[in-house]
Amino acid sequence: MKALTYFGPGKKDFIDKPKPKVDKATDALIRVSKTTICGTDLHILKGDVPAVTEGRILGHEGVGVVEEVGEGVKNFKKGDKVIISCVTSCGKCENCKRALYAHCEDGGWILGHLIDGTQAEYVRIPHADNSLYHIPDGADEEALVMLSDILPTGFEIGVLYGQVQPGQTVVIIGAGPVGMAALLTAQFYSPAEIIMVDLDDHRLEVAKKFGATKTVNSSDGKAVEKIMDLTDGKGVDVAMEVVGIPATFEICQQIIKPGGAIPVLGVHGKAVDFHLEKLWIKNIRLTTGLVSTSSTPMLLKTVQSNKLQPEKLITHRFTFDEMLKAYEVFENSAKTEALKLIISNE
Repeated sequence: MKALTYFGPGKKDFIDKPKPKVDKATDALIRVSKTTICGTDLHILKGDVPAVTEGRILGHEGVGVVEEVGEGVKNFKKGDKVIISCVTSCGKCENCKRALYAHCEDGGWILGHLIDGTQAEYVRIPHADNSLYHIPDGADEEALVMLSDILPTGFEIGVLYGQVQPGQTVVIIGAGPVGMAALLTAQFYSPAEIIMVDLDDHRLEVAKKFGATKTVNSSDGKAVEKIMDLTDGKGVDVAMEVVGIPATFEICQQIIKPGGAIPVLGVHGKAVDFHLEKLWIKNIRLTTGLVSTSSTPMLLKTVQSNKLQPEKLITHRFTFDEMLKAYEVFENSAKTEALKLIISNE
C-alpha cells in the first residue's frame, strides 16, 4: 500500500509499505477513504515531537470503511463506514474511566505518533470499539473528517478548558484550522466578542465569515496594544493560544484580565517564559492539554443538524497519489490560502 512516511526532521516520502494486519482481538483494519494533514504533522517534520521515529506513517485523522475486525470487536463489522478518532481509548484504564482518553494507558495519541497512522490506504486501529464512530447514512464524509481531531480539539481544549461564557470577550491567537474550530464552537456559548489574531489577512477575512467580531493582524508586533485598545484597556476573559510558539504565549499573558483563562492548544517545541511575577495576583487559569475526543458524539449531532458546518474549512482537495503535493500546499498556506485539505482514496 502507499503511505506518507517520516524519515526524520524535514524528510518524508510517499512510498510503498506493507499492508497492516489485525494483530489483536480488539483491532480493526480500516480502508481509509479520506484523510487530511494536521499542523501537528508539520511540527513532527520540524522535529518538535522526538517520539516519532523514522519509518513512521504519519496522520491521525480520517474516515474509512471497516475491512476486517478482531474477534473481540463488538460494535463494528466489515463494511461499516467510520470516523477514526485521533485518540485511541481502551475504555478500561483509570484515565479512560475519568474520560481522559488522551492519557489512556494503552492508547492516547498514538496514530501517526507511536504507531502507523492514517495517511495511508489502510490503517490498523487498536481498541476499535472505543476509538471509532459510526458514520450516519447520508452524512457528508468530508465534513466528518474534521471530527477526527480539529473540532474536538478546538472545543475541548479551547472552549471547555477556557470556560467560555455568554457575554465574555474571547481572543483566539492563530487562525489556522484548530483556531477556526475553536471560533466555530465558542459560539455555542454566545461570547459578546471573539477577536481573531493572525499574520494572514486572508485567514482573518475567513474568520469574520465564520463569526469573529473583530480581527487583529499581528505582523507589526503590536497585537497587545491593538487588543488592549479594542477592550478599553481591560484585557480579555479568555485568551486561546493556538500557534505553539513563545511569542503567541507571551501575547496571551499580556492581554489576560483578572480572573481570565489561558487555554494552550498549540504544540510547543520550545520553552516559553511564564511571567508568574505578574500573573500570580491575577487569579488566572492556565490550562494545557491533548484532546480526549469525549465530545465527538455531541459534535457529530451538531454537524448532522447543520448547526455546525465544518466543511466550510475545506479549501483544497487531492487524491492519494497527490499526497506530497498536498503537503507542499499545506506547508505553504500563506501563499496557497490553505486551511483544511481533503485527501481522497476513492
